This record gives sequence, C-alpha cells and structure tokens, in this order.
Amino acid sequence: MRNDALRDASVVVARDENGLVALLSAYFANHGSEYLFLPGGRREPGEDPEECARRELQEEAGIHAEHCHPLGSYAITLTSTAHVHLYEASGLTCGPQQLTPTEKDFKLSWWPMNDALNAAAEGRFLLPAGPLALMLAAHRASQVQTD
Repeated sequence: MRNDALRDASVVVARDENGLVALLSAYFANHGSEYLFLPGGRREPGEDPEECARRELQEEAGIHAEHCHPLGSYAITLTSTAHVHLYEASGLTCGPQQLTPTEKDFKLSWWPMNDALNAAAEGRFLLPAGPLALMLAAHRASQVQTD
C-alpha cells in the first residue's frame, strides 16, 4: 500500500432512474460563497476506494447505490501519490443524510446532467473532481447510447 493511500479520496456521481444527478451545496466561509459539489471524501482505514465512495454517498446524501461504476482515478497533486477515485452510482435508494457537525449545512438537490455541467462551466463547483466526474459520467452515458 502506498504511504498516503489513506489520503486517497472518492467522489460519486449518483444518477437516479430519470438521469438526475445528486448535487450537494453549502456555504464555504473561506471562499466567501456557496458552492456545489458531489458526495465524496477521504478514505478511512481499511476501506477500498469503492467502499469509501459508497460510505460518503450514504453519509452526505443519504443515498444507497445498488451499482457503483468506476470512472477513473487521478492524482490529487503533483507532489503526492494520493488519488481521487471517481464513480458513477445507479440503482439508488434514498434515505436520511448522516451528516457530521462540519457537514450539517450540506443541502441535497437533484439536477439534470446538462444543468450540472453548465454549473461546472460557470465555476460553481469549489473542487475540480466533481466537474471531472460529471464530464466522465456524461461521456460514459453518450458511449452507452451509441453502442
């Protein structure tokens, strides 16, 4: 295992049966604005990337996914071996969010994929993994439709 593998993170594009994407939003005081983001976070000891993705999706959005499809893994920075692992989740069952005190203001909403991509293009996401995951999920969906 890499030394900083526990610093790896997972991010999830959760799409319901109508193709809507689960987006979270919150105000980030350090950045002075409200931003959108996808469910995700750092791995806990003993978790593999998919387990992390499923846990974060359950905790932050209250969503259980029947299926979790990998979209790729990418280095977080040039100076670290930590990676962010991107997933697309489907077969969703919704329940209550299980937010920690630092997540208590996270609001869940459902967006059409094109609107989520437009919000990413407008700079409404704070971190780059969310827009990348959205683009990869949209690309994957277009590939499935043409096959």
